[in-house]
Amino acid sequence: MSDTHHSGVVALLGRPNAGKSTLLNRLLGQKLAIVTAKPQTTRSRILGILNLPGAQLLLMDTPGFHDSGKALNRALNGIVEEVAEDCDVAVLLVDAMRGLDPGHEELRASLAERGARVVLVATQCDRPGAEDGARAMAADHAISARTGEGVEALLATLVAAVPEGPPFYPEDQLTDLSLRFLAAELIREAVFEELDQEVPYETAVEIMAYDESDPAIVRIRARLLVERESQKAMVIGAGGRMVKRIGIRARKGLEALLETRVHLELRAKAEPRWSKKPGRLEALGYR
Repeated sequence: MSDTHHSGVVALLGRPNAGKSTLLNRLLGQKLAIVTAKPQTTRSRILGILNLPGAQLLLMDTPGFHDSGKALNRALNGIVEEVAEDCDVAVLLVDAMRGLDPGHEELRASLAERGARVVLVATQCDRPGAEDGARAMAADHAISARTGEGVEALLATLVAAVPEGPPFYPEDQLTDLSLRFLAAELIREAVFEELDQEVPYETAVEIMAYDESDPAIVRIRARLLVERESQKAMVIGAGGRMVKRIGIRARKGLEALLETRVHLELRAKAEPRWSKKPGRLEALGYR
């Protein structure tokens, strides 16, 4: 029996909606990253710490990389580049039905130049015809993070690929993110689930107060930032019904995460051009 221990950073990279967050949650065996049916949900790097016999994987979920020049999208691409530069292994996730595009090829070449081990993974392979797509791109692994198909084989590859070394974090630690950050993410997930069109993409969540002084209940006050007064009206809804629905959905997720009762107070605020201001983006955690 080997006494060696392996540990390293594994970056989950890909286009929006490639299944990065779903894979992170599947590997961890619990929900850490928010997941919705809409693309471009992830806006920050999310660290999930996976402890296994003889190994610790630092799994880095990242925003989907885009070709857009908007300030927010530039900030998200910067997060992707930063994680890619520091990883030991890069898992490049590609939708099996869409295949590789020039952006994937450019990223793969850049990763190889930096000396990272690149593992090409075809995703969403539980769909009809996806296996043919995986073969066409010569993927190292074909998986469905939703069903778990192929994930164990991928995990074995990742453990073997990271270098030998001691663990970076205690065995009982799941992430380096604060509960305030995770709370904001769960509220943002509720916004994505309840609102349509462009509004969720122009919405940010700012935690104004997080009070856990009472062991029986956590009290959270949060602000939903949008860019226009018309969007604020949509977030609030007629008679306040929409913001109430968002709050009910978010509170359920928060209580599951925190394993206690949660009192959640939400307010909406129009802040013009918040997504175009570098300082504001940094304050909100997107840089």
